[in-house]
Amino acid sequence: MSPNTSSNPVRLSRFSKAECVLVLITMIWGGTFLLVQHAMTVSGPMFFVGLRFAAAALIVALFSWRHLRELTVFEFKAGAFIGVAIMLGYGLQTVGLQTIPSSQSAFITALYVPFVPLLQWLVLGRRPGLMPSIGIMLAFTGLMLLSGPSGAALNFSPGEIATLISAIAIAAEIILISTYAGQVDVRRVTVVQLATTAVLSFLLVVPTGELIPDFSWTLLITALGLGAASAAIQVAMNWAQKSVSPTRATLIYAGEPVWAGIVGRIAGERLPAIALMGAGLIVAAVIVSELKTKAARSDAETELERETQG
Repeated sequence: MSPNTSSNPVRLSRFSKAECVLVLITMIWGGTFLLVQHAMTVSGPMFFVGLRFAAAALIVALFSWRHLRELTVFEFKAGAFIGVAIMLGYGLQTVGLQTIPSSQSAFITALYVPFVPLLQWLVLGRRPGLMPSIGIMLAFTGLMLLSGPSGAALNFSPGEIATLISAIAIAAEIILISTYAGQVDVRRVTVVQLATTAVLSFLLVVPTGELIPDFSWTLLITALGLGAASAAIQVAMNWAQKSVSPTRATLIYAGEPVWAGIVGRIAGERLPAIALMGAGLIVAAVIVSELKTKAARSDAETELERETQG
């Protein structure tokens, strides 16, 4: 295909409104890691996650309460499933932030990208292609380097293990959102998933043995601020992934640990050289896992033509 026939459509598609929104929320997402880490000085992880997502659910509900009466059983189930994944993802990520730097947490969390094809293989039986397989290998190599000398012996710290499991949960969230996108109302399903996350997080406060923190303006302001950020992120993801392919969306999300690393460095965090190498490999894994070989692109284009003609 000649440059004259392909350059303009590609250039326009890279700057679609939905993709610009995803870039913006990725920047916001990257900046939340350090804020959550500071919040852990005045609250336990599950109580804070519950407070954060309760605020997010209320914010979205205030702007969409007229539509909530039309909530369907299917939308409720979809929101509940996504909410469980969000609770596990953010809850375990917050647990990890009690003991590891926010920059390290962000890069480990980014492993959800190569985990998506891996999870689809293990659960749905869809074998990953060549590039996702290379991405998975790069990701685990990067994880070992990011974890320092102990990582080479697979002797990860509890905070690193919790964050690693949270990345798997976030991968499940991405798969679920892509599965239900286009079949549900964004506002209604977002309220359900945020409320589900909040309720489950509060319920886990007791079995995890957390103490209810005393009132703190730091806790309240941080929870409200991150609640607003979570509301914007979830609404944007549900809305944008209707028109942005999972591949493009994931490549945009790849910038999240980079933004988190920038914020962490401004705040004084310094990762050692070997950890920075691991972080670079993880970013490379994120990008490589979403690249397609020439044959895969040809198959995708053929399938798209069939759907259009049909």
